Amino acid sequence: MTPKCAIERRSYAPGQHGQARTRRASDYSIQLREKQKLRRMYGVQERQFRGIFRRAERQTGVTGENLLALLEQRLDNVVYRMGLAFSRRQAQQLVSHGHILVNDKKTDIPSYTTSVGDVIQVRPRSRELLAIKAAVEAAESQATVTWIDCDHEALRGTILALPTKEDVGAPVNEQIVVELYSR
Repeated sequence: MTPKCAIERRSYAPGQHGQARTRRASDYSIQLREKQKLRRMYGVQERQFRGIFRRAERQTGVTGENLLALLEQRLDNVVYRMGLAFSRRQAQQLVSHGHILVNDKKTDIPSYTTSVGDVIQVRPRSRELLAIKAAVEAAESQATVTWIDCDHEALRGTILALPTKEDVGAPVNEQIVVELYSR
């Protein structure tokens, strides 16, 4: 998206028929867009997302908030939130390549669900990786989330509490996603 982009310059779609084809989005399309936004944000496949939604449904409380909390508790997201990676995709790769320890055990499953009290740290052999060093340098100047206690010098973090909707800060209306799956 640059200033030369046709979508940026005009409020209608590019092309000969761009102005004529403005339709009101249906309820289903709005729900689907919101779900896809959430899926892409966390880098989760449809089947995984559906499973996470089912787990959120079975938990007590508001399903939408449970869904966001479960997505935030994924190990790849926790590594990203700690500032050990620039993106969730990079965090996913760090986890799957075995650079992360959870409670002093190597864990190479990005979808691993962390819980309160878990200690997440970088393996001693992986502490010298340039990608991790650069991400930590950049993260030290930014504010971290309140539900993780991060120690950037030791490359370690502890889960203090379960994440809430306010901790997520995502521009997503999770209630619309719940409505989509409740059809």
